[in-house]
Amino acid sequence: MADSHDTAALSSARDSGAELYALVNELYPICRSITGEGVRETLRILSRYIPLTVHEVPTGTPVLDWTVPKEWNIRDAWIADASGKRVVDFRALNLHVLNYAAPVRARLSLRELRPHLVRGRFSAR
Repeated sequence: MADSHDTAALSSARDSGAELYALVNELYPICRSITGEGVRETLRILSRYIPLTVHEVPTGTPVLDWTVPKEWNIRDAWIADASGKRVVDFRALNLHVLNYAAPVRARLSLRELRPHLVRGRFSAR
């Protein structure tokens, strides 16, 4: 049988687990790249838990062996079937779009589209 110390520790762990779950639930949907509003939003949320100092670095700035790229911010993306139903939808899962993907507005057959799709480890087969 657990003593009061064990019960308090278990209760504390449950509370911490619930807080962590809530944080992950808040952070997961944010579309983050290496630059852009998603990174800023993530840092704002994390700054509620830990002290952060954020520094903005302009596009084109050389940093070691790298150059800071342009920001990549996405508003929406989808692939719809012939009836107009979204079968791939950024709003439902932001992982549907590869970071830094170029905007495309086109009507393609599935044969034309397939070479542009990336099949991930967890994609539907």
